Amino acid sequence: MGSFTIAAYRPRSGKDGDLLQLVREHHRVLRREGLVTERPAAVMRASDGTLVEVFEWISSESSRDAHHNAAVQALWARFEAACEYVGLASLAEGQKPFASFEAVEP
Repeated sequence: MGSFTIAAYRPRSGKDGDLLQLVREHHRVLRREGLVTERPAAVMRASDGTLVEVFEWISSESSRDAHHNAAVQALWARFEAACEYVGLASLAEGQKPFASFEAVEP
């Protein structure tokens, strides 16, 4: 069984479109590198514009392996320029027992 991750990406000023494109690339790159399962990623938008992505690593080791993978590191460098990583607790939706987000086409 894999390991799920819920990631929240708050776009930097003027980077909304860039971030959306990166999130759309993210799962494809991770899958190509053999790090995530075939299960499709879910992408959502919080009321403040933060994008939330849910995906499944093949294992806890694959999550660590991503930090040593050149293709993933190159993509994550682009993420750094387009967003800041935030915790779910920083989102208004994260304060509710049943958080609801706008669906985003992956």
